[in-house]
Order: sequence, then C-alpha cells, then structure tokens
Amino acid sequence: MAIDVKPTRSELIKLKRRIKLSEKGYELLKMKRDGLIMEFSETLSMARGVLEKLRESYENAEQKISIAKAIDGTIMVRSAALAAKSEPEFELRSKNIMGVVVPVVKRKRVRKKLSEREYGIIGTTARIDEATSAYEELIDAILEAAEIETTLLRLLEEIERTKRRVNALEFKVIPEMKEAKKYIEFALQEMERDNIIRLKKIKAKAEA
Repeated sequence: MAIDVKPTRSELIKLKRRIKLSEKGYELLKMKRDGLIMEFSETLSMARGVLEKLRESYENAEQKISIAKAIDGTIMVRSAALAAKSEPEFELRSKNIMGVVVPVVKRKRVRKKLSEREYGIIGTTARIDEATSAYEELIDAILEAAEIETTLLRLLEEIERTKRRVNALEFKVIPEMKEAKKYIEFALQEMERDNIIRLKKIKAKAEA
C-alpha cells in the first residue's frame, strides 16, 4: 500500500475506518462460511440417503427388467418401451441458501396407473408392468439425486469462494492496513516532535 511521504491525520482517520469496516466484513464472512459449511453437512447427510435410494431403485429396475426379458422375451419388452412416448415433466425453480442460488426440481408424478400407460395393458404381462413401475421410480430417484448433487456443488463452490475472501482479509488486507496505520501514526508523531523542536528554536531566537 502506497503512503504519502507526509501523511495527514485525515488519512489516518480514513484508514482506521477502513480497518473497522474490513474487520466487520471479516466477521460477517466468517459467519457466512460457517453457516454454509453447516448447510453443506446437512445436505450431504440427506444426499447419502438419496443416493442409497437411487442405488436401490436402479438395482430393483435392473432386476425387474431382467425377469421380464427372460420370461416374456426381449421383443415384447422393447415393444412396450417403444409405445411409451411421453417424457418426464419437471420444472426447474430455485431457492436461496445464504446467498447461494440452488435448483429446486418441481416434478410431476412419474409413476402412472396401469390405465394411464401408453402401451396396451392387455398385450403385456404383470412382469412388464412391474418393470415399468420400477423404472418410473428410478426416474424419480434420478431427478432427486440430480437436484441434491447440484445443490452440494453450488454450496461447495461458495464455501471455497468465501474461504478465499476470509483468508485474504485475515492474512493480507487487514494486516497490511494495520501496518500502514502504525507507519502513519509513527510518521505523525515524528512530525509533531519536529514541529515542537522547530517552534522551540524559533522561540529561543525570538527571545535572544
């Protein structure tokens, strides 16, 4: 930080204000960092359950489709799959967590009743219906996992960004300003002493 050769008291006052504001900002950022870490930990705990659900849904869907293919044949299973033309409907929204915008997946119910499915239920079997239900549940689990994974990534990015700002204030910005403050205070004291000595000399000459 560049300082004039002859600093002034107004500069010192301004610097003290900047130090005070920086220290206040530092405390607020620390609170934000700690809050984000807590939120991340809670979301991570939720994510473990969501990912476990996803794994179970995937294994169940694979098991059901394997049974359907083995008993009813691959052609019948594919025919039922090709008949299903509709795609999952969902809407992406967002929410704010301590200044971090994270996605919220507003999804419509993927799992359908037998009568709502696009393939003809007369020409299919209970095994194909079970496999279809299992994959509908898997799609729900995938959307839920995608939402929570994105939330974790956004929180982690903000935690790292906040950490860098906290460290910069703690180890660079505030210490440098405090050093500058010490220098200005010392320089002003020296200037005051020089002025006192000069005034004494002037007074002594006047009295001589």
